[in-house]
Amino acid sequence: MNTKTTQLDWREGRRQRAWELKQQGWKQQDIAAALGVTSGAVSQWLKRGREQGVEGLRRHPAPGRQSRLSTAQLAQLPALVERGPEAYGFRGQVWTCKRVAEVIRRTFGVSYHPAHVSRLLHAVRHSVQRPRTRATQRNEAAIAAWWQERWPALEKKRPPKGAPSSG
Repeated sequence: MNTKTTQLDWREGRRQRAWELKQQGWKQQDIAAALGVTSGAVSQWLKRGREQGVEGLRRHPAPGRQSRLSTAQLAQLPALVERGPEAYGFRGQVWTCKRVAEVIRRTFGVSYHPAHVSRLLHAVRHSVQRPRTRATQRNEAAIAAWWQERWPALEKKRPPKGAPSSG
C-alpha cells in the first residue's frame, strides 16, 4: 500500500471517529481537541455526515480528466512499441517520447504531448530510451588513442607515502 493511500485512509478514519464521538454525545470543541483538528473541520465533517450519512465521510478521490485513449487502445500500445520504430518509418531502433507520440497520433488519431507519453508508457510498463547525440565527425579510434596515450600523463598522480598532506 502506498503512502498516499495510507494517509488518506488515516484521514478517513479520523472523520469516522469524529462521527462516532458525536453520536456518543461529545461536543464539537471536545472532538476537535481530541483529534487535534480545528472545530471548523469537525463542523464540516459532521455536516457531511448528517447530509450524506456515513458514506459521506469516506474518501472520494478526485476523478481527474478521462484519458483520450480508451482502455482497449491503451492495451494495444505495448504491441505497437514492440514492432520497433523502423516499422513506422523512423531511423534507428530507439524509441523516444516524440516518436511514440507520433505513432499514437497516426494509429489512433489522438495527439499527446511527448512529455505525457512517458506516463502512458509507464502505465503499460514500458520505458523509452533517449538517443545519444554524437557529432557526425566523431573519430572513435582517435578518442581511444587519446585515452590510452595522453590521459595517463594528464591524470593527477598520488603523492608518495609519507609525503606531507596539503591539509
